[in-house]
Parts: sequence; C-alpha cells; structure tokens
Amino acid sequence: MGSFFIDATNLAWINGAADDPHDLCLHGHAKVTVGARTLEYADATVSAAALYLLKTVTEDHLSHTDNQLLPCCGFFLLPNEALDNVVIVGCDKGVDWSVLHAGEQVRLRLDDGYEVTVPLAAYRAEVFRFADKIEAFYAACTPKAPPEDALDRNGYAAFWNEWRRRRGK
Repeated sequence: MGSFFIDATNLAWINGAADDPHDLCLHGHAKVTVGARTLEYADATVSAAALYLLKTVTEDHLSHTDNQLLPCCGFFLLPNEALDNVVIVGCDKGVDWSVLHAGEQVRLRLDDGYEVTVPLAAYRAEVFRFADKIEAFYAACTPKAPPEDALDRNGYAAFWNEWRRRRGK
C-alpha cells in the first residue's frame, strides 16, 4: 500500500494579496506526495486543483487527457445549464498524474510509470482535508463580489455548487 498527501502553502490571490473580493481563483504552492515521490507546483490554482481532486474521489482521471490536477491557471469557469457542474479552462502548464479506481482502492500513476495503490477511504479523506483547507481560506476572506458578466457569475456559482455536491455539503 502506498500513501497520498497533498497540501498548499503561501495561499494568495493572483495579485499576491491575502484578500481580494474580485479574484475568484486561489493560488498557492502545491505539494503532493505519491508514495515515495513528491510533485510540486509553485503557483498552482489550488481552488481548481481542489475541485479536480474532488472529482477524482468518484471518477477516474487520466493524465494529460483533461485539465491538470495541479493546474497553472483557470481562465474561464464554464457552467452547464443546470449550474451544477463546471469546466475550468486554463493553459497547458501544471502537474498531472492519473487516478484510477479499482473497487475500494485507488491507483495513482505518475507520468514515468511509478504507481502506488491507496485505499479509497484514505484517498477520499486526504482530498476532503485539502478541499476543506482551500474552502476555509475563501471563508476567511471578504465575500466575493458577484462578477458583472453573466457567464462568469454562473461559472462561479456552478463551481461552488459542484464543489458542495462532491464534498457532500
């Protein structure tokens, strides 16, 4: 059995401030431990990372076939019509790995083929801990000003609707 750990430090908004009611995406230094390996991204969009990881609790993720699990950025939040799912569009920079479900186990596979298996319950607990840390940072800041653009406003609403559904809140 392997291990999985994720954390983010130096949390801030894109301008480097500790609070910004107009910035919707939180950034930070993300560090992931997969078994004996460590992956880092110094300025990841950790809010998008947390949502992507919440998705992997129930869905497989294949490296480099969608957004990176530690993305550099998230330019657009594209909501579905029901506002309960969002696609985050960013650039091709970031750090990625595969998450593959096998019953009550999750296989984490790095791009070089290194792989560990983690109990799904432990994986879920670690992803939830990370997502809760990111959500707590949002909660400690000034509430976000609703974006003027309807697509941005709906995208942000869908982001949190999907987050809460996947987190079980």
